[in-house]
Amino acid sequence: MFPVNKMKTIILASGSPRRKELLKKIGFNFEVEPSNCEEYINSKLRPHELAKSLSFEKARTVANKHKNALVIAADTFIVFKGKILGKPYTETEARKMLETISGKPHSVVTGFSIIDTEDKKTVSRSVETKVYIRRLTPSEIDAYVKSREPLDKAGAYAIQGLGSVIVEKIEGDYFNVIGLPLSALTESLKEFGVHVL
Repeated sequence: MFPVNKMKTIILASGSPRRKELLKKIGFNFEVEPSNCEEYINSKLRPHELAKSLSFEKARTVANKHKNALVIAADTFIVFKGKILGKPYTETEARKMLETISGKPHSVVTGFSIIDTEDKKTVSRSVETKVYIRRLTPSEIDAYVKSREPLDKAGAYAIQGLGSVIVEKIEGDYFNVIGLPLSALTESLKEFGVHVL
């Protein structure tokens, strides 16, 4: 049985191919409209509040353009020793990030927001997963960076790709590490009349 909400269009306010793939995997019919809003990292907010705030801004930006839709947005980042690590955009940044988390645990925090553009109902939640990266040798870091997979990925690795070989174990939702905590999201969608099962 596929998710049912005949009245409203579901919009994923994200350009992430990984989030798109995850929603398709659980049978959603949806449109994709990236929010393209500036991600402002407010250092005064705690990680979970920041994740919810960033996802809400993304959802709101897209929701403002639609009259009868359910807009879903998410934001994922890594927290290491209280510091937020985003996405590396250069090989140098990726190498430095991998050296930082090598052999140590970190948390992946995803905030997601759902907005019903008709009645303005909003839900924002956040999920945390602990990830343990094994100790990496300099040559392993070089090889992984050369694969280019770490670029534009939170924490400089993709657990669903080649990065799977550097992850020792996780505690929590695997899909949260990819960028969308499916269990928490589908539970929240029930509040909007959307049921996956």
